[in-house]
Parts: sequence; structure tokens; C-alpha cells
Amino acid sequence: QVQLVESGGGLVQAGGSLRLSCAASGRTFSTYAMGWFRQAPGKEREFVAAISNIFGITYYADSVQGRFTISRDNAKNTVYLQMNSLKLEDTAVYYCAADPPPFGPRTVVSSYDYWGQGTQVTVSS
Repeated sequence: QVQLVESGGGLVQAGGSLRLSCAASGRTFSTYAMGWFRQAPGKEREFVAAISNIFGITYYADSVQGRFTISRDNAKNTVYLQMNSLKLEDTAVYYCAADPPPFGPRTVVSSYDYWGQGTQVTVSS
């Protein structure tokens, strides 16, 4: 079992930056690939970024490539999402999720077993 708690969301102007954090419980955090997803009102949850468990291999959605950076600190059981050059269309609830071993990182919502409660990111003009 893995419990996930996101933090760091908020209101930011377009072009600004935010860093999201996701703290995980459990001693097996380092074995999980981790992902960030987001869901805007009236839209389906979509993949944003993912990172593998040990070697830190990363994947990004085309819409955030070059602007967002996912990272993890296994010693702190935490995964981060640094978001730069934020756009209005980045407004959404952001969720972190854990993809159990030996898989991952994957980009499909249904692949992830554990989810946080989400944190709201609002980008204003």
C-alpha cells in the first residue's frame, strides 16, 4: 500500500512557475514508477509526466515538454513536478500516482494503482 499526498498548488499568473510535491508513505516507494496527471473541468484525466523507479527515466506529454520537469528523491519518499512558463491551459487539478513494479513508467491512467487527492493549479492571465 502506498498513500500519496500532493502539495504546492495555487494561483499563478501566466508565465509563472510552481513546484508540486507528492509525499508518499511506505517503505517501498523507491520500487514504484511515479506519474503526474491532471484533470481540467469537463475533461478526462490526462498524463503529464512520469519517472521510473531507480534510474529516473522520464517521460512527458507533448503539451508540457520543455516546460515541466519531474524528479524524485527516494530518500525523502517524494516526487516533484517543477512547472515553468505556465499557460492558461495548464489550469487543472494535478494528481500524483504510483505505478507498481515491475512496470512503468507508463502514461495510461488505468496503469496506476495508487492516487493522491489532487492539488489545484490555476493559471490566470
